[in-house]
Amino acid sequence: MKDLVNTYHPDLVWTDGEWDYTSDKLRSTEFLSWLYNESPVKNSVVVNDRWGKETRSKHGGFYTTEYDLVHNGDANGLDFARPWEECRGIAGSFGYNRNENLEDYSTSEQLVHMLINKVARGGNLLLNIGPTADGRIPVIMQQRLTDIGSWLKVNGEGIYGTRKWVNAPKISPSTKQYFTQKGNDLYLITTEFPTTPLQVSGIKKPTSVNLLGSHVVIKSSFKNGTFSIVPPAITPGNSPCQYAWVFKISGGI
Repeated sequence: MKDLVNTYHPDLVWTDGEWDYTSDKLRSTEFLSWLYNESPVKNSVVVNDRWGKETRSKHGGFYTTEYDLVHNGDANGLDFARPWEECRGIAGSFGYNRNENLEDYSTSEQLVHMLINKVARGGNLLLNIGPTADGRIPVIMQQRLTDIGSWLKVNGEGIYGTRKWVNAPKISPSTKQYFTQKGNDLYLITTEFPTTPLQVSGIKKPTSVNLLGSHVVIKSSFKNGTFSIVPPAITPGNSPCQYAWVFKISGGI
């Protein structure tokens, strides 16, 4: 591991497979002490939390869930004290599994909604692809990644470089409206296109509101501390994207 760090100067050291041994057995403290005090990346490197069977979501630069689980229980809905990242495959396996069929794979819509859920809760999504034995990326995985990329091409402003909005309503399994924040701007991400006005409380009067990827005029009002957005007339012919829609509320923070 020291040779890898000395040779390649990584930004991130992401360890795994720690659950069978304690950090003492793995000599993790010895390595981390060298990494942070003597290594060539001591001032910039970031590490995860997989350094012994007792360390997941307790020690490390950032925490990692896996398929929404940590080794000691369910992490759904929890607020982590440190930056965190959800690690998972598109289906149930990390490597290519020829026993998995279509129904075992998350749909593009499910994956986009998963990304939104993690980012709105202050996390990151690490989505794995499993190559075949001869190094090919399965077409179904290519298709899922292309669809996520197409959605991000329109709505990436509401994902990249954003943070969790501290005044956001608590997220539950039935949540359809999520929030992210960047500077003084708030992004309302809805996974189901609204048919009634969207109500946002806890913000100041915005300077404007627009639907990312669209030039349609958005009608809105601000009264008694509540901002109301009238959903525009969106059809399959003029919708800027699929799966979820992002309203940018400028100057609302």
